[in-house]
Formats: sequence, C-alpha cells, structure tokens
Amino acid sequence: MELTYTIERDLHEAAAMAEALVPYIYEDQLYGKAGSKMPSLTVGALLLRLRRLNALRDTMTDAQREQLAKVEAVQQDVRKEWRQHYEKKLVWETESRLKAMMPYFEECRESPRLCASAYLPEALRRTIVAEILLELDALNVEVNKLERQAQKTDIQLRGVIQPCDFIWDAALQAVYPPESYWWLYHRPSEPMDDKPI
Repeated sequence: MELTYTIERDLHEAAAMAEALVPYIYEDQLYGKAGSKMPSLTVGALLLRLRRLNALRDTMTDAQREQLAKVEAVQQDVRKEWRQHYEKKLVWETESRLKAMMPYFEECRESPRLCASAYLPEALRRTIVAEILLELDALNVEVNKLERQAQKTDIQLRGVIQPCDFIWDAALQAVYPPESYWWLYHRPSEPMDDKPI
C-alpha cells in the first residue's frame, strides 16, 4: 500500500516474493503467487520493493537490513541462474503493464470522474515499468522498443493528469524524485460533473 507505507510490510512482501521466485521465474505465467493476502508476484513488483527498501536502508533496524540482504541475495542468484527466463519475464511484464494502461485512457475520455478515482493503480503500473526498464538497462538488454512504448503511454498519461503534491505516503517521496517519476506528482483533476470530454 503506497498510501500508508511501512518498511516492515515492504520487507515482508519482498521476502515472500523472493522465496517464490523459483519456480515462478521459469513458469509460463506473468502473475505468480507469493502467499495468501500478498500482492501478485512479478519480477517488477519485487524490484519496486527492493528499490524502496534500499533507499530507506538508513532508517532500518539491523535485523531489517540483514533480512533485506538475504532477499537481495536470492534475487541476484535467480537473476544469474535463470538469466534468460528473468529477462523474458521483465520484457513480458513491461509490455503487459503498458498495455493494461490503455483502457484507463479510454475510461478518462468517457468518464472524467472515474478517471480521477482510478488513477492510483495506473501510477503504480507506470512506476513498476520504470523499475523494469532500469533493470533491463543494467542487464544490457536492448530496451529501445520498450522505451518507445513507454513514451507513447506517457503522452496519453500527460493528457489526463495535472501537477499536484506527491500522491503516495510522504515516507516514499525521497525515493521518487519528480524529474524521473513525474506521474507520482500528478493526478487527474476531479470534474465538476461527469459529462464526457
């Protein structure tokens, strides 16, 4: 939950996701299970949590830092051992998340009120895509095609949002600078009525 962030929950979810990476990484499904009452397992969802936890490392207890190191070790081992599957999952997830944003833009054209209330999942999707693109770049995977898809999505996204204060819990603001994560400092405006635009 990005609106009420806790390191403890992020760490718990990251640990469960890392533990379930095998066999998930080589199975033919995009969304896996990391346990009951857990967010869906994807490599991007794990990368999202690892970035936040690393950025907030100075505020952790020694035990939390130790647990984070274990989670990272598992993720790195899977990344190395299952490299081809790992990369394939990342590309698949990027394409899927960007495609999943398309109905939202249609919704915004049809119902500005719904557009405003349904923005948070889209902001999360776009943030996970950003994390994946960074990871693919670090792996020296060609990302031009995916970056073009992201840019096309961003053009539509910019058409429905306007600047505002950081939309997630203030504890996460330092993790996401506005220059790189501008969509977390924007949201659709609440319309006065619900007429199509």
